[in-house]
Amino acid sequence: MKQSHRNAPPWLTYVTVKGDTLRHNPLGDPHERHVPVFLPPSYGGSRRFPVIYLLAGFASTGQSFLNYRFGRKTLPGQLAELMERGKMREVIVVMPDCMTRYGGSQYVDSAATGNYETYLCRELIPAIDQSLCTLPQQRHRAVAGKSSGGFGALRLAMRHPDLFSAMACHSGDMYFELSYRSSFPAAARSLAKYTGGTKEFFEKWEQAHKPVSSDFPLLDIMAMAACYSPDPSKAPPENMRFPFDPRTLDIIPEVWEEWLAFDPLVMLRNNDYAAALGNLRLLYLDCGSLDEYNLQFGHRKFSAQLEERGIAHMYEEFPDTHGDTSYRYATSLPKLADAIACTD
Repeated sequence: MKQSHRNAPPWLTYVTVKGDTLRHNPLGDPHERHVPVFLPPSYGGSRRFPVIYLLAGFASTGQSFLNYRFGRKTLPGQLAELMERGKMREVIVVMPDCMTRYGGSQYVDSAATGNYETYLCRELIPAIDQSLCTLPQQRHRAVAGKSSGGFGALRLAMRHPDLFSAMACHSGDMYFELSYRSSFPAAARSLAKYTGGTKEFFEKWEQAHKPVSSDFPLLDIMAMAACYSPDPSKAPPENMRFPFDPRTLDIIPEVWEEWLAFDPLVMLRNNDYAAALGNLRLLYLDCGSLDEYNLQFGHRKFSAQLEERGIAHMYEEFPDTHGDTSYRYATSLPKLADAIACTD
């Protein structure tokens, strides 16, 4: 791995990770990734810092946190202001690149897209610890994200308690019975327009200067199927199995069960995963009460199940939709920074 500044602001650098885990991935996506990293204002010298891994949502990657919008600070700019004003402890914030040609990896290992969970946990984290002045212990490391990134953060915290001691999930994917199934009709309607099936659709999507926005639900479900129910016997872009019959929308039980195994609400039934959450220094969740993907209902159920298990957590709702909610990081990230700045 190597580190560079590329004319970045003083609090931003890039770490290049070889990505040996991603070599020869099924989609031919780049294995070498350039990962943006926020460095706290006093970074330098011998001091070491805790680390937050911040995961982007579907169709976004680490670079999306750097996007400038009129009247809004980029996330690194927001972090710098919080820290300089003493409203947030100084931490390093890593913004991973786990993008795929399908629009995202869900931060899972998949025979259809690549082993992104292994890449992040067993290759990216060590690369960051080797190249930057981090506190490399689990108690000084957190994971957070929004939407697909929130799903990824929650799932990784469940599965890798050896790596993370705090977690924040903003509007993360869950309650698949309600959130994903509500998108199946729109995906089926779009698929019906393409006599060549997913292959024709995806080729046109990739070639279009301006893809048809109404076809986005099909891309989304196609990507989720690649992550949750891959079919390595077929070549991309057909190397996945849909959990429904596109003609009738009848659920295909054996495929749907594969999807449900990834649902955080289902995962929480596993005592080991529940224990991992119970041992976190901070378990933070939030969602918009007007979320278009119905995720607020899943988050309410998840919070209730945590309460039933006696697992300490924070859950907040805000009167907003699914998009444009980066302002919520000003609440969650300082809390995470407090949690992983521990000295015990």
